[in-house]
Amino acid sequence: MSGPARVERFPDSEADDDVVLRARGIEKQYGSSCGDCVELTGDDAGTNQCPTCGTIVAVADADLELHRGEVLGIVGESGSGKSSLAEILALELEATAGTVDYAGFEGNLLEADYQQRHRLRHEEIGLVHQHIRNGLTLSFTGGGNVAEKLLAAGWRHYGDVRERLTELFEATEVPVDRMDDPTSTYSGGMQRRVQIAKAIANGPGLIVLDEPTTGLDVSVQARVLDMFREIQREEDVSTIVVSHDLGVIRLLADRTLVMRHGRIVESGLTDRILEDPHHEYTQTLINSIL
Repeated sequence: MSGPARVERFPDSEADDDVVLRARGIEKQYGSSCGDCVELTGDDAGTNQCPTCGTIVAVADADLELHRGEVLGIVGESGSGKSSLAEILALELEATAGTVDYAGFEGNLLEADYQQRHRLRHEEIGLVHQHIRNGLTLSFTGGGNVAEKLLAAGWRHYGDVRERLTELFEATEVPVDRMDDPTSTYSGGMQRRVQIAKAIANGPGLIVLDEPTTGLDVSVQARVLDMFREIQREEDVSTIVVSHDLGVIRLLADRTLVMRHGRIVESGLTDRILEDPHHEYTQTLINSIL
């Protein structure tokens, strides 16, 4: 599929060669805004619902950068806005406002048209959904789910597709001899690994993991996370990990953003966030698991 030429750096910004994504002023509202919703919500207000008109401000004033090969964690309680922010960056959700510079796209990523979004989602940006049914068609075979991503990116030769599927299943530790079985017959851990295989199928520059351990037993969680960390390091792919589980963030993330009531309330190196949190909410969040 045709699309804008890939660029290797942001225009006029030689010092930012390693910045893959830069987001500024990301905002997402649900409802008919009264115009004062952002000012009347947030961490200081203690709510993300506008008291005047009832609009939900899922995300506001969100700024972030992601560097090449880096893993950025986004953590917060349910309703904090972390998944909305991640889905916007993965082009799965329309933003109300904001700009995103992405090293694989010329211009504001959020203004990409349908064709451009289709190309980006299949070639440049991989998403592992929190809920399996949003990321996989369970009536399809495991191989069919991943092949769908390859075909959308222009793969056509059957032998090449099967060879790539074998590579991906081996990399994600899904038994190759189960490739032609319906995905509904796979365990939860295998389904999650098929989602990861699908996300990395075309060598994207960005992967977004939304609550990657949801519904998995602890032992399965550990294996899936170890497997992904190994792939991420080998491929040097930039990654955003969304989780309410600080154990996941500690294992995977180099830097971490903490969200509450739709706002980023703290950010920094993951070790610093977890060992010396500055914001009262972050302190409470960490103390709750100790």
